[in-house]
Amino acid sequence: MNAATRRLTTAQALVRFLAAQYTERDGVRHRLIAGTWGIFGHGNVAGVGQALVEYGDVMPYHQGRNEQAMVHAAVGHARRTSRLSAQAVTTSIGPGATNLVTGAALATINRLPVLLLPGDYFASHAADPLLQQLEHPVSADVSVNDCLRPVSRYFDRVTRPDALIPTALRAMRVLSDPAETGAVTLALPQDVQAEAYDWPEEFFADRVWHVRRPAPDPAELAEAVRAVRSAARPLVVAGGGIHHSEAEGALKAFVDATGIPVASTQAGKGSLRHDHPADLGGIGHTGTAVSDELARTADLVIGVGTRYSDFTTASGTLFRRPDVRFLNLNITAFDAHKLAARTLVCDARSGLTLLTDALAGHRVAPSYEAEYRAGKERWERVVEAALRAPDEGAVPTQTQVLGALDAVVGDEDVVINAAGSLPGDLHKLWRARSPHQYHLEYGYSCMGYEIPAALGVLQAAPGTPVWALVGDGTYLMNPTEIVTAVQEDLPVKLVLVQNHGYASIGGLSESVGAERFGTAYRHRAADGTFTGPPLPVDLALNAASLGMEVRRAKTVGELREALAAARASARPTCVYVETDPAPTAPPAEAWWDVPVAEVSARKAATEARAQYERSVADRRHHL
Repeated sequence: MNAATRRLTTAQALVRFLAAQYTERDGVRHRLIAGTWGIFGHGNVAGVGQALVEYGDVMPYHQGRNEQAMVHAAVGHARRTSRLSAQAVTTSIGPGATNLVTGAALATINRLPVLLLPGDYFASHAADPLLQQLEHPVSADVSVNDCLRPVSRYFDRVTRPDALIPTALRAMRVLSDPAETGAVTLALPQDVQAEAYDWPEEFFADRVWHVRRPAPDPAELAEAVRAVRSAARPLVVAGGGIHHSEAEGALKAFVDATGIPVASTQAGKGSLRHDHPADLGGIGHTGTAVSDELARTADLVIGVGTRYSDFTTASGTLFRRPDVRFLNLNITAFDAHKLAARTLVCDARSGLTLLTDALAGHRVAPSYEAEYRAGKERWERVVEAALRAPDEGAVPTQTQVLGALDAVVGDEDVVINAAGSLPGDLHKLWRARSPHQYHLEYGYSCMGYEIPAALGVLQAAPGTPVWALVGDGTYLMNPTEIVTAVQEDLPVKLVLVQNHGYASIGGLSESVGAERFGTAYRHRAADGTFTGPPLPVDLALNAASLGMEVRRAKTVGELREALAAARASARPTCVYVETDPAPTAPPAEAWWDVPVAEVSARKAATEARAQYERSVADRRHHL
């Protein structure tokens, strides 16, 4: 037995341990924890902070400005690396720790790994209560960090040094597990962080976590083959699991062999190139007409790596054929069993490859291929009309902003968005050229994700042109990591769209009878409504004050020039454009359930309720 030990503090041991962890898939090794983001205060400055100084040669450190944003940056990094590499985030106790909750929820909902290291109270209770400590009257072991429990895939509080050894190993297992990953929280009492212990040298040895590609059960595979062979109108719903598994090539081989068309969720868009004849674009409430038309008549829906959110299923109203059945290929049984599906619980690449081989010689009818290809051509004409700006001197609409960007980007560019009206326009209209290009966070749809996530992507893929698309509402939520981009020389390209309010929620508010209340950035009029002139707020000046190079564009022509200059710039650059608010995006092709007031004295609400009752009648349970 090896009795060699090394005397370190708990925080030093943790940082040294993290620096020696690796993942491996398909024979390629990656650092599991590629770096640590941190904002320091009491609770982590003397523990993890000191340890990062001690081991700065093996653990890169990134200085953040907002704790939530640091998690978003780490999530962006994890997604760009197909979940094979993650980053850690350390905070002080109190508000620094609770600011992690939103980012943790986003990571766990999207099945993306991030390691959270918030400071905590004294395990010894020697100094009690601390500054910022929550005192619970009947549970002395509760702290504010316990609010991270429901949004973490794994949570532990390390109350003595030697407890770190099993806890750290469990944390790495979850971070590297393709079925269980998400936010992992290790709450670190500040006295334990600074306490020394004789650690076994084996704890610091390089450790490789193999990321498995489980194959499907043979009986499930045989049943799946029978289901596909018997279907006349099958449709693949491609989810984010395809990207996580790097299964895009396997999907293309499956589609090329069978002729089965593909519609994509927000997370799965880009699984096929936009110009592949079987790629039908987005599906669901923000989907394309051709995808949703086929979904309504499909007799077999093949979900690959999707969790079937309400946007994908149009709140249970999209898949309307009475005899429709589902076949779900997913690495998690939890998601595979949704919609009473036949299941293939396996890795996406492994499962698609074996399914393709087992279906050798099978192909959908030529008439079905001709039908969906004609639908794709019709939709392409809709896309062109929405993106095209006939007048170079006109103020651009939001979809024309996307058209101008579409004309500038290359296959390697990454476009990041998360919330507002842009996700719907992008899902319908964006022509994804590569697997990593379309980066939409729509599991949590978190305003403020875009800018910090862009930093994480740039850290994971240096030299990649990365665009953060934000509206004015999103920008005001979380612009602080612009300073980090400047500090670390990360040339993020920010497209800041000014439409003076929450455009997406304004439209939704109108549709559900809430009359756009509280959704515009305007002065309050005498009658109490917000219908006055726009606020005298200059977000371009704000971005410049934080260190960005700013280019203003007032017309379509100026916008094209500004975007080209931003792409060529080696500095963090903002393209600021005020848009024509006239809607130019195609309307929603499927419903989304937002319950409307059942009773009201206002006409707008009663009319919206009547429409709601007509729509909800189409919902069904799939059994």
